[in-house]
Amino acid sequence: MNPSREKEAINAYIKLLQAKGADDSILEKRASFLDILAAQLAEKALDGPEYREAIEAVMETVPADSWHENLTTAREFYPFWVKDFKAIASLSINAGFDIHPSDWKPLSTSLKSIWDRLETEKFDTSENWPLKAYTQALRHEGAEQTVVDTRVKLAKVILIRLRDAPVRNHKSYRTAVDLTLPLFNIKQNRRLFLVVVREFYHFWTGNPDAASMVLQDGSGNILQ
Repeated sequence: MNPSREKEAINAYIKLLQAKGADDSILEKRASFLDILAAQLAEKALDGPEYREAIEAVMETVPADSWHENLTTAREFYPFWVKDFKAIASLSINAGFDIHPSDWKPLSTSLKSIWDRLETEKFDTSENWPLKAYTQALRHEGAEQTVVDTRVKLAKVILIRLRDAPVRNHKSYRTAVDLTLPLFNIKQNRRLFLVVVREFYHFWTGNPDAASMVLQDGSGNILQ
Protein backbone atom coordinates (compact mmCIF):
# COMPACT_ATOMS: atom_id res chain seq x y z
CA MET A 1 0.00 0.00 0.00
CA ASN A 2 1.05 3.59 -0.61
CA PRO A 3 1.55 5.20 2.83
CA SER A 4 0.89 8.67 1.40
CA ARG A 5 -2.46 7.64 -0.12
CA GLU A 6 -4.57 8.78 2.83
CA LYS A 7 -2.54 11.95 3.36
CA GLU A 8 -3.06 13.00 -0.26
CA ALA A 9 -6.80 12.34 -0.01
CA ILE A 10 -7.06 14.31 3.25
CA ASN A 11 -5.16 17.26 1.78
CA ALA A 12 -7.44 17.32 -1.28
CA TYR A 13 -10.59 17.16 0.87
CA ILE A 14 -9.47 19.88 3.29
CA LYS A 15 -8.37 22.10 0.41
CA LEU A 16 -11.80 21.84 -1.21
CA LEU A 17 -13.58 22.58 2.07
CA GLN A 18 -11.37 25.62 2.50
CA ALA A 19 -12.28 26.80 -0.99
CA LYS A 20 -15.96 26.32 -0.11
CA GLY A 21 -15.58 28.69 2.82
CA ALA A 22 -15.26 26.33 5.79
CA ASP A 23 -13.82 28.14 8.79
CA ASP A 24 -10.62 27.17 10.58
CA SER A 25 -12.36 25.39 13.47
CA ILE A 26 -14.23 23.08 11.09
CA LEU A 27 -11.10 22.38 9.06
CA GLU A 28 -9.13 21.58 12.20
CA LYS A 29 -11.76 19.23 13.63
CA ARG A 30 -12.19 17.36 10.35
CA ALA A 31 -8.47 17.04 9.71
CA SER A 32 -7.98 15.72 13.24
CA PHE A 33 -10.68 13.08 12.78
CA LEU A 34 -9.32 12.06 9.37
CA ASP A 35 -5.84 11.60 10.81
CA ILE A 36 -7.33 9.02 13.18
CA LEU A 37 -9.31 7.41 10.36
CA ALA A 38 -6.22 7.30 8.11
CA ALA A 39 -4.49 4.94 10.51
CA GLN A 40 -7.39 2.49 10.10
CA LEU A 41 -7.47 2.86 6.33
CA ALA A 42 -3.74 2.47 5.64
CA GLU A 43 -3.78 -1.23 4.81
CA LYS A 44 -7.29 -1.51 3.41
CA ALA A 45 -8.49 -2.01 -0.14
CA LEU A 46 -10.21 0.95 -1.76
CA ASP A 47 -13.81 -0.20 -1.44
CA GLY A 48 -16.97 0.50 0.53
CA PRO A 49 -17.00 -2.52 2.88
CA GLU A 50 -13.41 -1.88 3.96
CA TYR A 51 -14.21 1.79 4.50
CA ARG A 52 -17.30 1.02 6.61
CA GLU A 53 -15.26 -1.39 8.72
CA ALA A 54 -12.70 1.33 9.41
CA ILE A 55 -15.42 3.87 10.23
CA GLU A 56 -17.09 1.50 12.68
CA ALA A 57 -13.77 0.92 14.46
CA VAL A 58 -13.01 4.64 14.74
CA MET A 59 -16.50 5.68 15.82
CA GLU A 60 -16.30 3.38 18.83
CA THR A 61 -13.49 5.58 20.14
CA VAL A 62 -15.08 9.05 19.77
CA PRO A 63 -17.57 10.86 22.06
CA ALA A 64 -21.24 10.27 21.27
CA ASP A 65 -21.98 13.97 20.76
CA SER A 66 -19.40 14.18 17.96
CA TRP A 67 -20.83 11.33 15.88
CA HIS A 68 -22.80 13.56 13.51
CA GLU A 69 -19.89 15.79 12.63
CA ASN A 70 -17.50 12.86 12.25
CA LEU A 71 -19.91 10.79 10.16
CA THR A 72 -20.52 13.83 7.96
CA THR A 73 -16.77 14.03 7.44
CA ALA A 74 -16.58 10.31 6.70
CA ARG A 75 -19.34 10.51 4.08
CA GLU A 76 -17.77 13.47 2.35
CA PHE A 77 -14.25 12.07 2.48
CA TYR A 78 -15.04 8.69 0.92
CA PRO A 79 -14.91 9.78 -2.76
CA PHE A 80 -11.57 11.47 -2.11
CA TRP A 81 -10.19 8.27 -0.64
CA VAL A 82 -11.27 6.15 -3.61
CA LYS A 83 -10.49 8.96 -6.09
CA ASP A 84 -14.01 9.08 -7.48
CA PHE A 85 -13.64 12.40 -9.25
CA LYS A 86 -17.14 12.31 -10.74
CA ALA A 87 -18.66 11.91 -7.28
CA ILE A 88 -16.50 14.75 -5.93
CA ALA A 89 -17.59 17.03 -8.77
CA SER A 90 -21.24 16.12 -8.20
CA LEU A 91 -20.99 16.87 -4.47
CA SER A 92 -19.29 20.17 -5.20
CA ILE A 93 -21.78 21.28 -7.84
CA ASN A 94 -24.83 20.20 -5.82
CA ALA A 95 -23.71 21.73 -2.52
CA GLY A 96 -23.05 18.29 -1.06
CA PHE A 97 -20.47 19.50 1.45
CA ASP A 98 -21.82 20.46 4.85
CA ILE A 99 -19.67 23.36 5.99
CA HIS A 100 -22.36 25.06 8.09
CA PRO A 101 -23.25 22.62 10.88
CA SER A 102 -26.70 22.94 12.41
CA ASP A 103 -27.00 24.09 16.00
CA TRP A 104 -29.88 21.65 16.53
CA LYS A 105 -29.35 18.28 18.17
CA PRO A 106 -31.94 15.79 19.46
CA LEU A 107 -32.38 15.76 23.21
CA SER A 108 -29.97 13.64 25.23
CA THR A 109 -31.53 10.30 26.19
CA SER A 110 -30.97 6.54 26.26
CA LEU A 111 -32.22 3.85 23.92
CA LYS A 112 -34.04 2.18 26.82
CA SER A 113 -35.87 5.41 27.59
CA ILE A 114 -37.06 5.73 24.00
CA TRP A 115 -37.91 2.03 23.72
CA ASP A 116 -40.01 2.17 26.90
CA ARG A 117 -42.08 5.00 25.40
CA LEU A 118 -42.99 3.20 22.18
CA GLU A 119 -45.97 1.20 23.47
CA THR A 120 -47.83 4.26 24.74
CA GLU A 121 -46.43 7.05 22.56
CA LYS A 122 -48.97 8.94 20.43
CA PHE A 123 -48.01 9.90 16.89
CA ASP A 124 -49.73 12.65 14.92
CA THR A 125 -51.03 12.40 11.36
CA SER A 126 -47.77 13.56 9.76
CA GLU A 127 -45.95 10.80 11.65
CA ASN A 128 -48.54 8.06 11.26
CA TRP A 129 -48.77 8.39 7.48
CA PRO A 130 -45.18 7.30 6.74
CA LEU A 131 -45.38 4.65 9.48
CA LYS A 132 -48.47 3.09 7.91
CA ALA A 133 -47.02 3.28 4.41
CA TYR A 134 -43.79 1.66 5.59
CA THR A 135 -45.72 -1.09 7.38
CA GLN A 136 -47.79 -1.84 4.27
CA ALA A 137 -44.70 -1.94 2.07
CA LEU A 138 -42.96 -4.41 4.38
CA ARG A 139 -46.03 -6.65 4.44
CA HIS A 140 -46.40 -6.43 0.67
CA GLU A 141 -42.83 -7.70 0.32
CA GLY A 142 -43.71 -10.70 2.46
CA ALA A 143 -41.87 -9.71 5.63
CA GLU A 144 -42.74 -11.78 8.69
CA GLN A 145 -44.69 -10.01 11.41
CA THR A 146 -41.69 -9.98 13.76
CA VAL A 147 -39.63 -8.23 11.08
CA VAL A 148 -42.39 -5.70 10.50
CA ASP A 149 -42.79 -5.01 14.21
CA THR A 150 -39.07 -4.51 14.78
CA ARG A 151 -38.52 -2.24 11.80
CA VAL A 152 -41.58 -0.11 12.53
CA LYS A 153 -40.39 0.31 16.13
CA LEU A 154 -37.03 1.50 14.85
CA ALA A 155 -38.81 3.92 12.51
CA LYS A 156 -40.70 5.26 15.52
CA VAL A 157 -37.38 5.81 17.28
CA ILE A 158 -36.38 8.06 14.37
CA LEU A 159 -39.63 10.02 14.60
CA ILE A 160 -39.27 10.56 18.33
CA ARG A 161 -35.73 11.81 17.86
CA LEU A 162 -36.97 14.27 15.22
CA ARG A 163 -39.77 15.68 17.40
CA ASP A 164 -38.11 19.00 18.26
CA ALA A 165 -36.24 19.52 14.98
CA PRO A 166 -36.83 23.14 13.85
CA VAL A 167 -36.84 22.18 10.17
CA ARG A 168 -38.06 19.00 8.49
CA ASN A 169 -35.38 18.17 5.92
CA HIS A 170 -32.63 15.69 5.07
CA LYS A 171 -30.16 17.53 7.29
CA SER A 172 -32.28 17.22 10.44
CA TYR A 173 -33.00 13.56 9.58
CA ARG A 174 -29.31 12.79 9.22
CA THR A 175 -28.45 14.68 12.41
CA ALA A 176 -31.08 12.77 14.39
CA VAL A 177 -29.87 9.46 12.99
CA ASP A 178 -26.16 10.12 13.53
CA LEU A 179 -26.73 11.07 17.16
CA THR A 180 -28.99 8.08 17.76
CA LEU A 181 -26.47 5.54 16.46
CA PRO A 182 -24.22 5.64 19.55
CA LEU A 183 -27.23 4.70 21.71
CA PHE A 184 -27.03 1.22 20.17
CA ASN A 185 -24.39 -0.77 22.01
CA ILE A 186 -24.83 -3.92 19.93
CA LYS A 187 -23.27 -3.61 16.47
CA GLN A 188 -25.85 -5.79 14.68
CA ASN A 189 -28.71 -3.73 16.12
CA ARG A 190 -26.97 -0.56 14.97
CA ARG A 191 -26.65 -1.99 11.47
CA LEU A 192 -30.32 -2.95 11.40
CA PHE A 193 -31.21 0.57 12.51
CA LEU A 194 -29.23 1.90 9.55
CA VAL A 195 -31.19 -0.34 7.18
CA VAL A 196 -34.43 1.11 8.57
CA VAL A 197 -32.97 4.61 8.34
CA ARG A 198 -32.37 4.17 4.60
CA GLU A 199 -35.75 2.58 3.94
CA PHE A 200 -37.92 4.81 6.10
CA TYR A 201 -36.42 8.06 4.82
CA HIS A 202 -38.24 7.62 1.51
CA PHE A 203 -41.58 7.24 3.29
CA TRP A 204 -40.82 10.14 5.61
CA THR A 205 -40.22 12.42 2.61
CA GLY A 206 -43.29 11.14 0.74
CA ASN A 207 -41.31 9.59 -2.10
CA PRO A 208 -43.86 7.88 -4.40
CA ASP A 209 -41.31 5.13 -5.14
CA ALA A 210 -40.64 4.43 -1.47
CA ALA A 211 -42.31 1.01 -1.49
CA SER A 212 -39.76 -0.30 -3.99
CA MET A 213 -36.90 0.54 -1.61
CA VAL A 214 -37.71 -1.68 1.37
CA LEU A 215 -36.21 -4.98 2.46
CA GLN A 216 -32.62 -4.30 1.55
CA ASP A 217 -29.86 -6.83 2.19
CA GLY A 218 -29.48 -5.79 5.83
CA SER A 219 -25.85 -4.78 5.53
CA GLY A 220 -26.38 -1.40 7.13
CA ASN A 221 -24.51 1.22 5.14
CA ILE A 222 -23.04 3.93 7.30
CA LEU A 223 -22.27 6.05 4.25
CA GLN A 224 -25.80 6.46 3.00
